[in-house]
Amino acid sequence: MSEAIKHQLPKVYSPAEEEPSIRRRWRDSGAFHPNPRRVLEGKAEGYCIIIPPPNVTAALHLGHALNNTLQDIMIRYHRMAGYETLWLPGTDHAGIATQTVVDKRLKAEGEPALADYKKLELQGKGGRDQFIAKVQQWKDEYEARISHQLEEMGCSCDWDRQRFTMDEQCARAVREAFFRLFSEGLIYRGKRLVNWDPATQTALADDEVEDVEIDGHFWYMSYPLIGDPVEVNGETIDRVTVATTRPETMLGDTAVALNPKDPRAKYLVGRKVRLPLVNREIPIIEDDYVVLPVSLGGDENDAKAQFATGYLKVTPAHDPNDWEIGQRNGLEVINILSPDGKISDQFGWP
Repeated sequence: MSEAIKHQLPKVYSPAEEEPSIRRRWRDSGAFHPNPRRVLEGKAEGYCIIIPPPNVTAALHLGHALNNTLQDIMIRYHRMAGYETLWLPGTDHAGIATQTVVDKRLKAEGEPALADYKKLELQGKGGRDQFIAKVQQWKDEYEARISHQLEEMGCSCDWDRQRFTMDEQCARAVREAFFRLFSEGLIYRGKRLVNWDPATQTALADDEVEDVEIDGHFWYMSYPLIGDPVEVNGETIDRVTVATTRPETMLGDTAVALNPKDPRAKYLVGRKVRLPLVNREIPIIEDDYVVLPVSLGGDENDAKAQFATGYLKVTPAHDPNDWEIGQRNGLEVINILSPDGKISDQFGWP
């Protein structure tokens, strides 16, 4: 009996026993490490896929397995077809999302968390660097775990060229790209609303925000009209009444808006009202976003129309819709909240 048939094949295939040796052969042979010179010299066509870098916030899930299988099919096909083929692996820092999961982990383990490190930073004790070190530990742990998962799936990536989105090479390329875009007038730097967490005192990504409905109150507030009253359909108007569930934000109001279809608009748009407490004069403007009250032709099936007065207080710094109204009408943006969520005149109050 020859040596070749002395070894009995197992009745059940065991990936854990067989696949590690196959992966070692792949790595040792350099089969997944293309030579770009062959492409530059015209000896072969190039084919490349940059893996959509998974976030280091967590391990891979079934969706990643499907997506990477499809990429691997394309890569292996072109490699066998004679292309110099590169599948570039890597991971993404995920920014705020990673910061958030690290903060949650530290809290769960009873260790100092982000808020504690912020206090240390304010005390000059290097809190920022200490927290970054914690994030780096998380990144290293999950980057290794993700890479291992991809290898276990048999992904034919060029592991010698693995990247992380905050590698110096990547960061330098990003800076160069932004510099060119800015130089060509294609991007600009400006203010924008963010999801602010007063507990950790940092901005949050949209996917980190959990919306919760709560029972609240509807408040009606009167803003005195500056100048002479006006008569509209037999009604004397010497003040406008706004309705809101967030009365505290009135301190940041920079306009009151009316729908152009509101019969009062032609008499009031262009006038000003006085904002109570701070005595700021703010204009009355018109904008299609404003909900007409049912009494003036609004949709009777719209809950907002049932409670609306037709006058909308506009607070561009504290509501996304108001921000858009402010942008359309060139309104001032006044922030009335401090980083810890308290009313303050030290962070944008005129």
